[in-house]
Amino acid sequence: MIKIILADDHALVRTGLRRLLDDVNDITVLGEADNGNDAIVLVKELEPHIAILDINMPGLNGIKTTEILRRDYPELKIIIVSMHSDEMFPQRLINAGANAYLTKDSGIKEILHAIDEVMASRSYICTEVVQKLALVNSGANSASPFKDLSKRELEVLSLMIQGLKVADISDKLCLSPKTVSTYRYRLFAKLSVKNDIELAKIAMQHGFLEESPLP
Repeated sequence: MIKIILADDHALVRTGLRRLLDDVNDITVLGEADNGNDAIVLVKELEPHIAILDINMPGLNGIKTTEILRRDYPELKIIIVSMHSDEMFPQRLINAGANAYLTKDSGIKEILHAIDEVMASRSYICTEVVQKLALVNSGANSASPFKDLSKRELEVLSLMIQGLKVADISDKLCLSPKTVSTYRYRLFAKLSVKNDIELAKIAMQHGFLEESPLP
């Protein structure tokens, strides 16, 4: 059973997320907090596997709370949730010790995927933010390897560097596995890489991931 605590200063957000997670087998929400200080107390008292934290909370914000929790509870998995996808904090939060970064627009499938990834000791940044980071990097640097990718190629790229397999990408994007494989090899050609490992290295170089999520 995966044990989780939630910290968000909006009660409706906590209630909604808790209801979604309570409907999932093998997940239990042990408790809720509305600020970073109380989240730290909950972690100490309840010993969860995962803390899901809002980035903007009264008292200790998500970044400071993450730093403290990472220092005091190194085995804890931390998922940060942001209101806006254009808050460019993913790398800062990963550096602070967060394992995953989601927006509040993330659906339950993506939330569950993030939970699976962090429980497997891999980092995760939601698809929407990864795409925006790719576009920002391509605009800021004319030599960016991402500047010539189409929107669909960016979608496939973002899922690949988060560790999804062809079948999973096929389901998520409603494409056939053959079409996903075509995009995959097209990305290899455009980015001059030979495999998923080299693709992950490019992602790290451009700040999408702190460490490769690929096995």
